[in-house]
Amino acid sequence: MKKSNLSRATLGRLPAYLRYLQDKDDEYVSAAEMARAMNMCEVTVRKDLSRVSSEGRPKVGYPRRELISNLDELLGKRNRVDVVVAGAGKLGQALMRYRGFEDFGLHILAGFDCEASRLNPHSDCPVLPVEEMSEFCRTHGVRVGVIAVPEGSAQTVCDTLVEGGVTAIWNFASYSLKTPRGVTVQSENLALSLAHLCLANGKGNDGRIQT
Repeated sequence: MKKSNLSRATLGRLPAYLRYLQDKDDEYVSAAEMARAMNMCEVTVRKDLSRVSSEGRPKVGYPRRELISNLDELLGKRNRVDVVVAGAGKLGQALMRYRGFEDFGLHILAGFDCEASRLNPHSDCPVLPVEEMSEFCRTHGVRVGVIAVPEGSAQTVCDTLVEGGVTAIWNFASYSLKTPRGVTVQSENLALSLAHLCLANGKGNDGRIQT
């Protein structure tokens, strides 16, 4: 199954399943066993695993090694995706330090900024001058870029990423980007997400996170 065929909620649970399976040494594991150990709904786990593997057997479970292999493939761990971050301010730095991207086979290759005080070309994840971003993307075959700059600079940065061959952009700027055909943009509105959470909480739900 392709990753794109999975719901966002299911995809978000896969790294936890993988960590659980890697800590086990049994030949087979069952959805019921995993649900109990991970304090999750058995129906949810069973549905998720059925989307990952067709090898589950009643009263036996799933072959653990095959399930690990399928999860590795779905999460992209066999084919690393390199990413660059445009903007090395507080948000950009936080994204560059976040280790959770590795669960999905994503690797932050470098950051870029126009402020000399933020440049650090010798770190494990270097921060380089934004003037070098387009050429860097072309040289390293980067296809995914993150925009973490003020809205006034967002379109220019977007154009630079596209010029370098980037075809997928994760945009944190409060600006509606204009891109050519074939370039995918996912925009994040942090204020809207927080407002949605607060509104949901105000309605007196049972405290569970809805996905």
